Amino acid sequence: MKTKVKGRYVIGYDGCDHVILENAEVVYEGDTILYVGKKYPQEVDEVLDAGNAIISPGFIDLNALGDIDHDILHFEAGSDRQKNMLWSEDYIKSGHPEWMSKEDEAFKSLYAYSQLILHGVTTAMPITSVFYKSWAETYAELAAAAEHAARLGLRVYLGPSFQSGIRVVEPNEKVKLHWDEKAGEAGLRRAVEFVETFDGAYDGLVRGMLAPERIECQTANSLKQTKYYGDKLDVPIKLHAAQGSFEFNTIWEAHQVTPIQYLYDLGFLGPRTGIPHAHYISGYSQAKYGHSDDLALLKETKTTVIHCPLIIARHGEALESFAKYKRANINIALGTDTFPPDMFQNVRVGSLLSRMAEKEVEGSRYADFFRSATLDAATFLGRDDLGRIAPGAKADIIAVSLDSYHMGVIDDPIRTMFVSGSGKDVTLSIINGKVVMKDQVITDLDLDEIKYKAQKYFNRMRSGYLERDYQKLPEQELFKPSFKIVEAIGPIMAENVQKK
Repeated sequence: MKTKVKGRYVIGYDGCDHVILENAEVVYEGDTILYVGKKYPQEVDEVLDAGNAIISPGFIDLNALGDIDHDILHFEAGSDRQKNMLWSEDYIKSGHPEWMSKEDEAFKSLYAYSQLILHGVTTAMPITSVFYKSWAETYAELAAAAEHAARLGLRVYLGPSFQSGIRVVEPNEKVKLHWDEKAGEAGLRRAVEFVETFDGAYDGLVRGMLAPERIECQTANSLKQTKYYGDKLDVPIKLHAAQGSFEFNTIWEAHQVTPIQYLYDLGFLGPRTGIPHAHYISGYSQAKYGHSDDLALLKETKTTVIHCPLIIARHGEALESFAKYKRANINIALGTDTFPPDMFQNVRVGSLLSRMAEKEVEGSRYADFFRSATLDAATFLGRDDLGRIAPGAKADIIAVSLDSYHMGVIDDPIRTMFVSGSGKDVTLSIINGKVVMKDQVITDLDLDEIKYKAQKYFNRMRSGYLERDYQKLPEQELFKPSFKIVEAIGPIMAENVQKK
């Protein structure tokens, strides 16, 4: 069956870079694009007219939320509350049980993946939090995630996370690492088994990856074994590293090198290794130590940096800078890593932060970030059939409407959609040749019901922090509201007037 998608603009690919076609069309058959142009000479079976819209390759989100965002509770907690979000030593001694039910853990990916589709993501490499888990992701929850992805039609790279250690807070308020190396070894075996079972499943929509938790929670042997199995199974590896002061200082104190140098010395870096967030490197303004040239090591090994501008900006940090990394010929992909999983917002924030650091626009344009969310992400995945609209590529296509009043006047289509647009302007999503979302509706999915269940999940997840908090603060103190919560206004107004 041949389908034609029409729109005011088509962001095509000429073999070297994205190009813009006006009043154009894309024709695909099955899961593959056949034609990109203005007058397809043959008959088609179906026409999808997106109208006044941009027909774009779908976004590739390499650090996508796979659960309900715990960072909503973190990013305004302030430095005086960040420790309260970690595990206490008492919680470790209590056995740190699973906080959520198996049904909850199976549900969370359905919510997260539907959000990704609604925001224009067609390929995702999910990440979930382990703060509220017994240790790390389970095989069962990832199997459920694979099933949800297939049901929704989302292209995903999956693998259960694993770790040998976790940060905990001692009664004296010092943060240390609690180790359980056997749990880490079992987690890696579980991850390998998952990849062997699910890589290529559901008509290729589900692919495998290895997802060790953050670098400071891994032993050297765990990292070496992960790289070994990554090469053996020919799957990508994603490891959070160079993302914060605790991690940076922990690695430095143990090995007298930066986290990036440490990974380089272990032979862990490479073309199939992606590092979120990789901003805490030698030369970074808040890094106290390190004399290596981390950018040169990333370039030499062709390691991909997975940049998540919104989430690190929420914590008062930034890549220094996107343009600088690109000048160093480092492959940069993008990840959302927080709610909302809105690539438009991430591109805007990332571009602004890079321009501020560089004091100029060059290298920080929206087009540069658009390449990162499409072509550069596909490069990391080893997929020349993703991230582009061209004959032979997979039919992973979105339409971004230009009709809404808030979009304003139309300039260049890329600039317009990133200046004014959001995920809510995505009106059509086609993945692997299948229409998975139209007019912000996902077929056979009751979004009101999903939202209700997600709120219950979040409330349960939030309550777990009260159990793990080393100070055992009351809820109102741990989760301070933006403003004082009151029962009525009148008496308080009168009291404030008297004080004045």
